[in-house]
Amino acid sequence: MPELPEVEVVKRSLERKIQNLDIKKVIINETNLRYRINPNDFSKLKGLKIKKITRRSKFLLFHFKNSIIMLAHLGMTGKFFFVSQNNRKSKTSFYYNLNEKKDNIHNRVIFHFKGRQKLIYNDVRKFGFLKFYNEKNYNNSLHLKRLGPEPLSKNFNFKYFKHYIKNKNRPVKNLLMDQTFISGLGNIYANEILFSSKIKPIRKAKNLKDLEIKRMLKITKNVLKKSIMEGGSSVKNFSSLNGKKGSFQQKFNVYGKQGKNCSNADCKKRIIKIKISNRATFFCPACQKY
Repeated sequence: MPELPEVEVVKRSLERKIQNLDIKKVIINETNLRYRINPNDFSKLKGLKIKKITRRSKFLLFHFKNSIIMLAHLGMTGKFFFVSQNNRKSKTSFYYNLNEKKDNIHNRVIFHFKGRQKLIYNDVRKFGFLKFYNEKNYNNSLHLKRLGPEPLSKNFNFKYFKHYIKNKNRPVKNLLMDQTFISGLGNIYANEILFSSKIKPIRKAKNLKDLEIKRMLKITKNVLKKSIMEGGSSVKNFSSLNGKKGSFQQKFNVYGKQGKNCSNADCKKRIIKIKISNRATFFCPACQKY
């Protein structure tokens, strides 16, 4: 499942291509996504302009005229393709290379713009979804209303962090993946942040010291910024609209590195894999002692 950096890169790719375009029509090939599609919602988009595209946590928000917002979540295999005026299809997402025959089977919703351009929502496993809200109440949706602060925002700070973990017995790894604490992080970045912070994943959150909290805050922001800058991370092939593949996954320190040497030059240990709350967790037993 894509995490904050991947979704942010998709957002930036899309806003360069489809922002300010007018919807001509929407073709729905499949109504049974994670949540059933209501064709009437899409019929209201005809003739409307996409004012802007934003991101909240791992969600994309398409802002249309008439105060309509489409909330999109990519699930496990959801992706957007853009088709230009000359019928050239580009990836805005991740996973495998473009394959016209296989892709066409899983094209679920096609947005046709004036000027013969198209945006295709493709989803193999159909765990993603597209939902509609009014601009006045979308923040109260079940998907958004309980989200914690964005990790790159000023609201994710020392005061907030320290207050939140008071009396929290949960492992710090679980804390980082809790969307009510911090929005947008998943398993990949939780592993990488803890390694760079030199904190053991099973450490109780309430036992973090002030200096460790400050270090985690700084590292979290730096890791995410770096990943966004390098095109996002994906264990599969991510590429943005300009064809650049996400390269941050080539620089993982621990994620997926079970049995390999620690990336720290002065460390002789190998990366260990354990499970915390049924999620694969990778860490260095020497660099992450505490």
